[in-house]
Amino acid sequence: MELEEAKESKKDKINKFFKATIPYIIIVIVVALIRTFIVTPVQVEGLSMYSTLDDKEILLLKKYDKSYDRFDIVVFNYNGTKLIKRVIGLPGETVSYKDNELYINDKYVDEYFLNGQETYDFDLEELGYDKIPKGYYFVMGDNRDNSTDSRIIGLVPAYEIEGTTNFAIFPFDRFGNFNE
Repeated sequence: MELEEAKESKKDKINKFFKATIPYIIIVIVVALIRTFIVTPVQVEGLSMYSTLDDKEILLLKKYDKSYDRFDIVVFNYNGTKLIKRVIGLPGETVSYKDNELYINDKYVDEYFLNGQETYDFDLEELGYDKIPKGYYFVMGDNRDNSTDSRIIGLVPAYEIEGTTNFAIFPFDRFGNFNE
């Protein structure tokens, strides 16, 4: 009889343990899924997006957002590092800068976010393209004199883009949507 009670007691302890830990296991799994597929924090490294973003600023990366529009800020992989840049040219478009002005398909486009940043003359043909191929994007940092972007690294393939960001979470005085 005592052996059966000991077995019952051991089963009760095991059941209590699993009942107590299952909610934590579920929480860990849900958090891992959210970070993997929905949102994750990402930190700005350097000044290439200044004055829109500051060095060490922490943003929320929307991994689920796979549609990229002009002027979206994206995070992508380049040589084992994550870079944060702004989409300037879309697939099928031509991109050029003349006298510090952006031209897409030979039409002027206002870059309202630059705050006086200078952009030297550039043409997509310098990269060997007449138009941006399907599945690729032309990206640039907002701090044009201090940015390793498509002018240097070439076009960014869509499969390297992890998602978009427009929400700062740290420092707290910058908390919120920075594109509005």
